[in-house]
Order: sequence, then C-alpha cells, then structure tokens
Amino acid sequence: MFTSFARRERRSNGGLYLRRLMLDGRRKSMVPKAERLGVDHQRLRQFITSSTWDHVAVRRRLAQRAVSVVAPQACVLDDTGHLKGR
Repeated sequence: MFTSFARRERRSNGGLYLRRLMLDGRRKSMVPKAERLGVDHQRLRQFITSSTWDHVAVRRRLAQRAVSVVAPQACVLDDTGHLKGR
C-alpha cells in the first residue's frame, strides 16, 4: 500500500498502522494496538499526525488491490462522505 512513500521508515510505519487496524480487539486506540505489535505507540501516532504523505496515492493503491481481490460487479458512490456545497 505504501510503495509511493520515498522513505523506508514511512513505508514500515504505514504497514504497522494497517496491521494495527486489522488486529483483534475492541479498542483501536494507539497504545493497546502498539503493545500488541510490540512497538512504541508514539511511532504510530507520529505516522498519522505528523507525517506528510499523499493519501491519494495510498487510496489509489488500496482501491486497485481491493478490486483485484473482490472483483466487484458494480460500484456505488456514496456522496454522504463528500463535502457539500455552501
């Protein structure tokens, strides 16, 4: 998912963050998930809050991977997640 990141550390932290989201457990907060991964929670927090990375490339790669796995028959646009005009 993070091949577009120039720095190896960001690619690694991105992978950790995705694994954190997919782990079992009810709480998705940084500290309990970082403990399950065996890493410092600040490393994950910095990836999300301080890193400057282009989310468009990551979303594009994620969408391509999802389409190749799921092979959808149709797509639906849910406009409730988009900003409304003023």
